[in-house]
Amino acid sequence: MKLLILNQVFYPDVVATAQYATDLALALTEAGHQVSVVSSARSYDDPSLRFPFRQLWKGITIYRVAPTGFGKAARWRRAADFASFLVKCGLRVLSLPRVDVVIALTSPPLISVAAAILAPLKGARMLHWIMDLNPDEAIASGWLRSGSLTAKILGTLQRFSLKHADRIVALDPFMKERISTREIDTHKIVVIPPWSLDDKVWFDAEGREEFRRQHGLRGKFVITYAGNHSPCHPLDTLLEAARRLSGDSRFMFCFVGGGSDYRKVQEFSAAHGLSNFVCLPYQPLDKLSAMLSAADLHAVVMGDPFTGIVHPCKVYNVLAVGAPLLYIGPEASPITMLLPRSKAPAFAARHGDVEGVITAIQEAERVVTPAMRPLMIPGFSRQDLLPRMVAVVETIAERKRRFSDLDVASAVPGVSQLTAD
Repeated sequence: MKLLILNQVFYPDVVATAQYATDLALALTEAGHQVSVVSSARSYDDPSLRFPFRQLWKGITIYRVAPTGFGKAARWRRAADFASFLVKCGLRVLSLPRVDVVIALTSPPLISVAAAILAPLKGARMLHWIMDLNPDEAIASGWLRSGSLTAKILGTLQRFSLKHADRIVALDPFMKERISTREIDTHKIVVIPPWSLDDKVWFDAEGREEFRRQHGLRGKFVITYAGNHSPCHPLDTLLEAARRLSGDSRFMFCFVGGGSDYRKVQEFSAAHGLSNFVCLPYQPLDKLSAMLSAADLHAVVMGDPFTGIVHPCKVYNVLAVGAPLLYIGPEASPITMLLPRSKAPAFAARHGDVEGVITAIQEAERVVTPAMRPLMIPGFSRQDLLPRMVAVVETIAERKRRFSDLDVASAVPGVSQLTAD
């Protein structure tokens, strides 16, 4: 089969959707399919970093286009970068040969609309792999007013792409339920959680010590938040806990990643003169295990309005290194479904409960030891879930088969709760 993946980020970018799109492309290539990708020639977190416009990498043909590089400092800048990518992506796709399946992720938000229009022109069926829902995310973040003309237009475009998708992959049951409220046939929605990056993430004892040495973390109990810094993952409660614990020499807070709120985290540390604080950019994949292993407690944060809109993918790599977990977020979420099954110590607090977060950190420091690294929860590894994604793609191309023939939830042992319809 000839397959085309559309997403703004792809190899060698290291943000989550780039890694998952790359994993799928490699798996499809290994299965004997011909895979092409259209993505951005600019790095997601550093627009000044450029990638080749055309590259053959491990059997995958990557076509890259050059959108504007205004960055994330203002909404108009982000919108201009998104719009320019969509236009150039669409033009590039039109110049490519016909394909059997177009796979659209959700970066930028309207890429699925482009796929819904372009797929029929290429004689293809469409798979919409939803990493986050928009305009829902923009509204929940306060970037877009609910009920505004713009919100209505974007909502109409979202429903258009959902209705024209032959198959939709949601990351959790909350997301599936939210999609179904758009009058979308639930039979074409399948739930497949994100997977851990098995070949890149494991508990690395040597890397742990080296990472801690490099960044002044040795001898400390390290609380790490690693991932996107954005309104979807509000860090105010964790930051305030760090401020209040700044006089306790036992603790260090490590913030790793990027995103629209990354600078705010840096400014918070500077404004309060925090010496128990380390800010680092996204780490390269060959340092990922060391960075994750260096933490004694990982914070996973999800904003209250974002259940069913975003999914904190970072938790699966945290589970892969067997790290203790501190969850800050709403009571009903994919993370609270996982916590009772965690083999490592797990703690939970709500947003605004700074004392609860501090208590959890102090309790974790009391009970957690570096040697406490149990195996991850079964069922969320790449070897469990990636074949299910490949099966979904292959089923779409077999036009004579009904959507209901594929029951991914029952085929993945250990994830029945997260994949329950």
